Order: sequence, then structure tokens, then C-alpha cells
Amino acid sequence: MSWLCLAVQVLAQTAAPAPTSQASSAAERAIELAAKHRCDDALPQLSEAAALATDPPLKYKLLMATTRCAMQKKDGRLTVTTLLTLRHGYPKDPEVLYLTSQVFLTIAERASQELLALSPDSVQVKELQAETLESQGKWKEAAEVYRKIIEANPGLPSLHFRLANAMLSQPATPETTAEARRALEGELAVDPANSTADFFLGEIARRDGQWDDPIVHYRAAMRLDQKLAEAALALGMTFNSAKRFADAVEPLESYTKTVPDDPAGHYQLAMAYARTGRREESAREMSMQQQLSEKKQGQAETPSGAVQH
Repeated sequence: MSWLCLAVQVLAQTAAPAPTSQASSAAERAIELAAKHRCDDALPQLSEAAALATDPPLKYKLLMATTRCAMQKKDGRLTVTTLLTLRHGYPKDPEVLYLTSQVFLTIAERASQELLALSPDSVQVKELQAETLESQGKWKEAAEVYRKIIEANPGLPSLHFRLANAMLSQPATPETTAEARRALEGELAVDPANSTADFFLGEIARRDGQWDDPIVHYRAAMRLDQKLAEAALALGMTFNSAKRFADAVEPLESYTKTVPDDPAGHYQLAMAYARTGRREESAREMSMQQQLSEKKQGQAETPSGAVQH
């Protein structure tokens, strides 16, 4: 390359503004338009600038401005799409979390109103009614709504389970427990793959001091959902209670690997090890249990926001 060509290139680069500077200026202009509520003009520019932006703080401002303009224009699709992009890029940002909650609450409220207006006697409206009662702690009233829905639609999934949950959320009596058990069995008849229904049937039986039935249900729950760690803990505890300590070891080892910070798992495993002659391993688990318990107690006693040294 001749010195003349090189000089022309240098001069051209010196004279022309850097592309990043141009992009930044365009982005700031778009953000300023949005701040003035000139969203018709701002939105196309915000979209173009956000696609080119590589600086995280600038991209954040562009996406937030886009979200606010989309909300102002009542463009639901753009609002949700941009919010999801923000949630992916800035998952712990308080303003993103706040906006997300507000937008989706508004969407839910509008959908509920439309559902009530279009189909006031539908199953879905009755389910919303029951869920509202649940949120208010009115479990007896919610259970009554679920009974009526089930009476008319016995084959719908999840409704029997929700009735069981409403019964178990009330003060325990032989009547509430018996109805919860029937509802859970009804759920499994409709949806045999509902691992949580099996788990709760196991919990009811274990609470009644039974051992054989809980073992069947916990194993079924674990088979249906390998990520249901609580079933492994409950199975191990049931084996310990039934003095089947050798059988307790495997599910409790699985649980402590999956949930290593739970003192209860280590305590139950220490007991199973001790009763099967594995004293060193029992001592190790008991030490772990004590450390985790002390750590949790310390966290509970530390005031929120206090600085620890």
C-alpha cells in the first residue's frame, strides 16, 4: 500500500465519527424522546438502537424506555416481549422485577374480567373463585366450591388435588383427613402421573402412624418425579420409624446429596448409619447436622441488613 493511500485512510478515519459514538448518540436521542412521552417517534428508534447496543447499562435504559412506551401505547405483545428480554438480561434488577409483577398482574386482572364477562358459569370462573377464597385463607369455602366443580366435572385433572389441599389446610380432624385422602385417591384415578398426590397420601398415612402405605406412596412419587427430593427424605424417615434402618440409608443418602444444607436429612442419615453399625459415617453426619443447625440459628439471630464481621 502506498503512503498516499494510507494517508487517505487515516484522514477518513479521523474525520468520520466512530460508529459506536454515533450509535450511542442515537440511543440517547431515542431515550430522550421516550422520556418526553413521544413514543410514536421513539419506539422505532429505540428498537433499532437496542439491537445495536453492546454496552449493558445503555441497553438496559433502551429496553426500559421501550417497555414504558409499549405500556403507554397499550401494546401488550411488545411490552411482554421486552420485559422477558429484560428478565433474561437483568434477572435481579428491582425495577425489572417490579415492572414484571405490575404488568402480569394487570394482564391477569383483565383476563379474569374478560372471562367473567364472556363465560360467567364456566368451570374456569368457578376455579378463579375458589383460588380467591384460598388466597384469603377461606379454606372451607374454597373446598365447597371445588366439591361443586367436581360434582359436575369429575374427570377434570387437578381439581381433586386442590380439594385435598383445601382440606389439609384446615385444622386436622378425622373428617378433613378422610376427605383429603378420598380426594387424593380421586386425583390419582384421573391423573395417575400426579406425583404430589402420591406424596401427600404418604404424608397422611405416616401422620396416622402407618408405615406400609407411606412407603408405597413415597416410592411411587419418587418413580413419577425423580426431582421430588421431599419424597426421598420422607421415605427414609418412614423406614427409620419402622426400624428398617438398612432400607433407610439409600433414600437418605440420595436426599442429602440433593439437598445438602438441610440438617434434618443429615440427622436421619446419622441415625440410619448408627443403627446399621456404620459409626464413623454416623458421627460425620451428626457433625454435619450440628454445623448446619448452628449456621441456620446464627442466620436467624442476625438482624436483616446487619453487617457481619
